[in-house]
Amino acid sequence: MTTLKVGIASYTEMKARTMAVARGERRVAADEPKVWFTSTESFAKVLSAGNRELLRVIAEKAPGSLDELARITGKAKSNLSRTLRTMEGYGLVRLERGERGRITPKIMHDRVELELPLTLSRKAS
Repeated sequence: MTTLKVGIASYTEMKARTMAVARGERRVAADEPKVWFTSTESFAKVLSAGNRELLRVIAEKAPGSLDELARITGKAKSNLSRTLRTMEGYGLVRLERGERGRITPKIMHDRVELELPLTLSRKAS
């Protein structure tokens, strides 16, 4: 597995970064975060203790469908679906469509690394 590197940036900062890359004014470094959260609170919510436990269960039990995951965890399928779609948006899981439309959750990374600068670097000024 791999490590997903994430960062925290405001919507305005993310937009400015993306536009600078699109204009060719900036290159994305290989060690930069690939996924961005708009706040530490949103990061903490997506990777809460309960959600990390859900990821662990998926990794260890490899459920073949959301129905199976619901049985294993005791959680409602609708809640699992909503949570997993959010996680999919951040690149934490992939939801694969299988036979008869079954959705199978797959873990994409076994670690998350958070880059959280506390001050502006001179390069960013």
